[in-house]
Amino acid sequence: MRVGFIGLGTMGASMALNAQKAKHQLIVNDLRRDAAAPHIKGGAEWADTPRAVAERADVILTSLPGPREVEAIADDVLAGMQPGAAWFDLSTNSPTVVRKLSARFAAKGFAMLDAPVSGGPAGAKSGKLALLIGGDKAVFEKFKPVLDAIGDQVIYIGPIGAGTVAKLVHNCAGYAIQTALAEVFTMGVKAGVEPLALWSAVRQCSLGRQRTFDRLGKQFLRGEFEPPDFALKLALKDVMLATELGREIGVPMRIAELTRAEMTEAANRGWEARDSRVPMLLQEERAGVSIKVPAAAIEAVIKRDG
Repeated sequence: MRVGFIGLGTMGASMALNAQKAKHQLIVNDLRRDAAAPHIKGGAEWADTPRAVAERADVILTSLPGPREVEAIADDVLAGMQPGAAWFDLSTNSPTVVRKLSARFAAKGFAMLDAPVSGGPAGAKSGKLALLIGGDKAVFEKFKPVLDAIGDQVIYIGPIGAGTVAKLVHNCAGYAIQTALAEVFTMGVKAGVEPLALWSAVRQCSLGRQRTFDRLGKQFLRGEFEPPDFALKLALKDVMLATELGREIGVPMRIAELTRAEMTEAANRGWEARDSRVPMLLQEERAGVSIKVPAAAIEAVIKRDG
């Protein structure tokens, strides 16, 4: 296919090269022409504007810093798009923005899908990227061969915006976990444990041996907290001991203290004998949602994806 690629930054440059390696014809644009040097050397065409890219392409891919930059080129892309073409935005964007843009493009007879990527610069180079797609499924399937050239996990999530929501859930979770790990590790080191020994130990414990998001499928997604794998009463005791240690040695434990407060509230509801994940129900209440997925469906996803 003739692939138009707009945005040749740290991620975009590598993704565009991988599309080119898959023998797609490449038309490229960036604020800096020199960013396109390796692509042009490999046979890509340069386009002076996003509109010029869209005028020559079967599919347009964008990899831009954020919503503002994506919106800034949208009119130009729309003005140049040819019948049957589609736009996949690989940027980490705003669900509100992508839904608004998709509606604007649909009114003119064109498809715009969100397709944020996860894997970082190393994944962009190696092709070990996840692409999370939201939008028209038929359009997704038509252009999937192009997306497969960029990432090894091309996943259709749902309607427009769904891919972006999934990406934001993933990234925000990662940084929240990162913050919690910094907190508990500084506590462990200040309490006298050598950092490498501490890291080596905890990565062999139960949490360290599991994929982060797999834990959600055990009780939370199912909405089943009995019988407990580990009772809330015992888990609360462990968190209280950790926060007490933090206070003794002068380590701020903001996230751990919030966790203790959540668990205490759950215990005060009479949930002490339920599974230690049961405080997650408090957030369901606050968010006004009820999450309950059949166990068989969860197992099917684990079996399919490993």
